[in-house]
Amino acid sequence: MLNETTAAKKAKTLAEALPYIKRFFDKTIVIKYGGNAMTDPHLKECFASDVVLLKLVGMNPVVVHGGGPQINELLDRLGKKGEFIQGMRVTDEETMDIVEMVLGGQVNKEIVNLINRNGGKAVGLTGQDGNFIHAKKLLVQDKDKPDQFIDIGQVGDISGIDPSLIQFLDSGDFIPVIAPIGVGVDGETYNINADVVAGKLAEILGAEKLILLTNTPGVLDKAGNLLTGLTPKQIDDLVADGTLSGGMLPKISSALDAARSGVKSVHIIDGRVEHALLLEVLTDAGVGTLITAK
Repeated sequence: MLNETTAAKKAKTLAEALPYIKRFFDKTIVIKYGGNAMTDPHLKECFASDVVLLKLVGMNPVVVHGGGPQINELLDRLGKKGEFIQGMRVTDEETMDIVEMVLGGQVNKEIVNLINRNGGKAVGLTGQDGNFIHAKKLLVQDKDKPDQFIDIGQVGDISGIDPSLIQFLDSGDFIPVIAPIGVGVDGETYNINADVVAGKLAEILGAEKLILLTNTPGVLDKAGNLLTGLTPKQIDDLVADGTLSGGMLPKISSALDAARSGVKSVHIIDGRVEHALLLEVLTDAGVGTLITAK
């Protein structure tokens, strides 16, 4: 039995969600799922139930997932060391086989199962399904020699996305769960950064929101303080002075591109917070950094 104070707080929280449910009804929300939220059992359950709730109140969540820790774990077991250049995983042929096995198999199916157990209807995909993520080899610019580029193997850049498969699933009340693997013109597979896939997918689908889950409270300054709102100019300054580096670079770049391409709001949020997704979408209190186009 709730006491009067607790009951009033719960009622206030529920009432607070109503304008957001109305505002985002039938809108697409692309969610990049990664970090601790993918490895902590309780946080995994929170995430799955959050996604199902968003679908049940009339929104169209689309999940794009990573799987870095799981890939690293299998590489370690095989005695193979993972290597990164500017936040991108160097992917030779053997590593690509492992990426496909872990992302397209183990991780994707676990997320689908979690969402379905919580009452949703999830469908797992890679870019190979329906050939919907077209990719080409990504060459990374050498920071020390800007006129030269580094080949990091079967790492891809997106050359196009066919949204029809995702739109078809949305219309049937399914929740798409996408592993970031693309297909080249000759059928070769490419490992694509999940933040990049989420950002481009949000653009192509005309998403209302792009939400990127991380292992930090959001974007932090050098003193460790949370930056709640960022413009492109501020982001350029943070990259130039080294505040933003490594794995945060593709995340920030994807967020900026999406914001500039018409995605209404882009959020980098703390996936270590219970029900972070609901807090961001359905309450007045955000839990991360908002990226704006201007």
